[in-house]
Amino acid sequence: MPDAYASGRWQVLPGREEEFVLRWREFLEWTHQHHPAMVDASLLQGLTNPSEFLSFSEWKDADSRAQWKRDPGFAEKIGACRALCEHMAGTDYERVVRVP
Repeated sequence: MPDAYASGRWQVLPGREEEFVLRWREFLEWTHQHHPAMVDASLLQGLTNPSEFLSFSEWKDADSRAQWKRDPGFAEKIGACRALCEHMAGTDYERVVRVP
């Protein structure tokens, strides 16, 4: 079974970056606690545009990732992050190549 990933591109409202990082951390800590099939999660911040963020999480399988998104807490937690953004787009992925 392929590796499962979720990713988001976040354009945060200027001046709200620190609050966004805190809310995103709370969201993914909640995820880790309630959905142990999440392997890892990371949040990257743009160097030339500090209001731009990229997030990604690795999941044991696509079904677990889908279950996470159906959890009522998901909408609440991601909504708190989105409230600080001008724009957000999320996408699911699977790994097709890995180069060690």
